Amino acid sequence: MQDWTLQQWLEHAQQLHAQAIELGLERVQQVRDAMGLRLDATVISVGGTNGKGSTCAFIEHVLLAAGYRVGVYSSPHLVHFEERCRIGGATVDAALLPRHMLAVERARSRLQPPVALTYFEFTTLAILDLMAHSRLDAAVLEVGMGGRLDAVNLIDPDCAVITGVALDHVEFLGGDRESIGFEKAGILRAGRAAVVADPDPPHSLLQHAERIGARLWRVGRDFGWSSADRQQWDYFGATRRLHGLAYPGMRGVRQLRNASAALAALEAVRERLPVSAQDVRMGLAQAELPGRFQVLPGQPAVVLDVAHNPEAVGVLAESLDAMGFAPRTHAVFGAMADKDIPGMLAAIAPLVQVWHLCDLATPRAASAQALRELLPPTAAASCHASPHVALAAALSQAQPTDRIVVFGSFFTVGDVLAHRAAGARDDAAPPAPARAG
Repeated sequence: MQDWTLQQWLEHAQQLHAQAIELGLERVQQVRDAMGLRLDATVISVGGTNGKGSTCAFIEHVLLAAGYRVGVYSSPHLVHFEERCRIGGATVDAALLPRHMLAVERARSRLQPPVALTYFEFTTLAILDLMAHSRLDAAVLEVGMGGRLDAVNLIDPDCAVITGVALDHVEFLGGDRESIGFEKAGILRAGRAAVVADPDPPHSLLQHAERIGARLWRVGRDFGWSSADRQQWDYFGATRRLHGLAYPGMRGVRQLRNASAALAALEAVRERLPVSAQDVRMGLAQAELPGRFQVLPGQPAVVLDVAHNPEAVGVLAESLDAMGFAPRTHAVFGAMADKDIPGMLAAIAPLVQVWHLCDLATPRAASAQALRELLPPTAAASCHASPHVALAAALSQAQPTDRIVVFGSFFTVGDVLAHRAAGARDDAAPPAPARAG
């Protein structure tokens, strides 16, 4: 095991538990304690249904601009597993991860009986262990699908952010916003800041915050933003106001809400991690995250977005509207079978003229043919073996003034990015020597 590669460790982690998901903290707490795992840094945890990754990136880049050493954990990844951890603004070297996976394996194996961990739990512990050994000033942790029983909730945050609550993962979290809000509220801590960016938070979330005595910061009351145009915006918070901020580097209609939540979180930990107005301006301008309304260069415009629930797809549709007129919109769409696919399609269908539906490389996915059956028989639609093949078909049909939107899952966007990167490497490589004969 000491000589295993990252890929060998990931394959091992896939086999440790009979279930892909088992909510609960008892098993991971046992392994954490056996490892002696703790983070000696200011911790900001970010939960919610949508907008978590963008909010983490805004916090990260403002702190980087201020000169702090920052670690970020997020999931899932788009192309390479090591994307799940950034230290000092850079993706960690894959070669660093095996030693920390070995530490998890040794700790869980010492317990009697050995603790069965899911892939997510095993890899989360390994990345947290890497962060614990990275001499960080700040750790920004994106919480997984839930909150209360998510493995990331092993770590007590100094500030918790909840970006919003919408219906997703209902089979695990509950079928209404009140149930899901209670699960999300599980990341809050007594006496510590709780930044809630949902303008209409579930009562269950607010009640839990009050019951445990969290210091609640609500959007529209304790912090928020205003903008008279699409060039500049103002932030107001409990202790500071910032005027004439440039729009964030990341595009999309919800990014001001995400940026405001990030600035409120930084306000909440200002005594430990002070940042200047210039740090804020620089950090917001430099923040970026692949697959979040990412517009590729060239024509036709190609937009990549990991939106995978109706609320997120609705925001994507708003952002497409804000781009301006395009004669036709082509959609490259692949999704998990357990998602609200009809809800996603309804949220964006009025904007789409041509559908390019695709299979995904995971057994959880709905087939392209199953997606086709959810569209009207008269819809212009074709089925493809993968997202990158579907995108190639869209590019072959689209006019330069059209646009193409790739969405529905991390797998959908990740496949396109992986093949785009592979194509760039092939273009840069010298021609292979001709074979004899």
